[in-house]
This record gives sequence, C-alpha cells and structure tokens, in this order.
Amino acid sequence: MNADLSIWSLILNASIVVQGVLVLLLCLSLMSWAVVFNKWRLYSKNRRDAEAFSAAFWGGKDMDTVLASIPQRYPNSALPNIFQAGYREFMRHKRDASNANSSGKITAGGGLEGIRRALDAALSRELERMARHLAFLATVGSTSPFIGLFGTVWGIMNAFQNIALSKNTSLIAVAPGIAEALVATAFGLVAAIPAVVAYNKFTSDLKRSAASMEQFSSEFLNILSRHIKA
Repeated sequence: MNADLSIWSLILNASIVVQGVLVLLLCLSLMSWAVVFNKWRLYSKNRRDAEAFSAAFWGGKDMDTVLASIPQRYPNSALPNIFQAGYREFMRHKRDASNANSSGKITAGGGLEGIRRALDAALSRELERMARHLAFLATVGSTSPFIGLFGTVWGIMNAFQNIALSKNTSLIAVAPGIAEALVATAFGLVAAIPAVVAYNKFTSDLKRSAASMEQFSSEFLNILSRHIKA
C-alpha cells in the first residue's frame, strides 16, 4: 500500500493535540508577520521623516515655521515630536521669563533643565512606541521551536503506540506517524525563523534611531542654550 505523505494529508490525519499545536503555530506566525509589516512601515516612515525634517531644520528655516509644518508634513513622527516637545518648552520658558520681568517678581523657571527633561521625556516616549511589540517577536522566535517540538514528541508517542498495537514495524507502517510528527517541528521553525530575523533587524534599527535622536536632542539643547539667559 502507498501511504499518502503529502503535507495536507499529514495535517488532516494528525492527532487532535498535534493539530492544535499546528493551529497555535500558524496563529503565532500570522501575528508575528503582522507585527513585522507594521514595524517595517513605522521604521520606514520615521527614517524618511527624519531625513526630511533634518534637512528642513538644518537648512536655515525659522523654527516657528518648522514647528508649524509638523502636523501636516510629519504627523506622529519621532524626531519632529522630540523637536516639538523641546521647542514648546523653550517657548513656555520665554513667556514665563517675560512675565516675571514685566511684573518684577522672581519665579523659579525650568530653564535648560526643564527643556532637557522635556526632550528626554519625548525621546523615551518615542523609543517606547517604536519598541512596542518587539518583545512579541522575540517570544515567538524563542518559543515556537519548542512548541513544535512538543507536537513532534506527542506525535512520535502516538506513532510508537500504534506500532505496538499493530505489531507492524515495517517502514510503510512507521513512516506516516513519524512524518506527521515532524510536521510540527517544521511549522515551529517556519514561525520562529522570520520572527528572529525581524527582531534582530528591528532591534538594530531601533538602536541606530535612538543614537540619532539622542544626538539631535543634544545639539538642539545646545542651540537653545544660547538663547536662554543664565
């Protein structure tokens, strides 16, 4: 007799536990791919917006003009959001200082320290937003092979039990059960490998973005410090 060892046939003939493992791995794989596409779009947008914004910022444009262009040209983008937070804190400090001078009263303004805190808070928010769901990719990459291995072990146990009951140790009798069990391992690797590759790439991209944003924050703070009276 010729056993049907096609992937689809092996999945349909697998035990309930193995089929449950395969469904779980399929769901994890689809969810991880959704995260991958979402992060790819987010990181690509942030990179393009950062390049365009840096060109406008360092191109000699007035900062009020740059600030006004952010909602239309760079909506919800990391580097413009950091600039926005720092510059608004700077303008608030100037208003407070002007009010204090006109009234003759002494106030405890935020000054450079307040601007630095605003820049740091904005940087932390952007990094947290960009890093969101990366841990899920790491979890899928590290656990999927073991989930698939569990399905394989369970399937091999069933295969050996069937061999013992049938008392038939021929290759034709053994092959379908073993092949059915190994499908779970294959599904685990299919789910894990893209997740690990994507996690490593996005983590590397995140580190480069963080370094770029930290450098911009430092340079921006130096520029603002020249316009704040000690």
